[in-house]
Amino acid sequence: MKLTEIFSSKNLSKKEIGDRGEELAARLLKKKGYKILARNFSVHRVGELDIVAMDGEYLCFVEVRTRSREDYGSPAETVSAAKRARLVRAAEAYILQNGLENAPARFDVAEVYAGAEPPRVEIIKDAFYAD
Repeated sequence: MKLTEIFSSKNLSKKEIGDRGEELAARLLKKKGYKILARNFSVHRVGELDIVAMDGEYLCFVEVRTRSREDYGSPAETVSAAKRARLVRAAEAYILQNGLENAPARFDVAEVYAGAEPPRVEIIKDAFYAD
């Protein structure tokens, strides 16, 4: 699907918009040299990691936030403290499950602006830190 067509349907559900935003973010990350390790990694009763990737030596947990409109603030601003805490717990589970305890890690946010022409993605490295 072409970039200009990814959000072209007017009858997309919130889930479809989110899924397409994740696909767009994954494409950009690959283009920037990230190696995608996992998508939609789920931890029971904790939550889900949208994208897990390597950026050089860094293990990156990328939260994708897609917005159709920009008049309610940036997509990154919607990652609440409670969401950040769930992401940290899910990341800990991923690290333990995959034996990556010694890898330096960070939390990034991919902001997907679906309403832009063409849609755009901005990656915020080190968007937040584990407490």
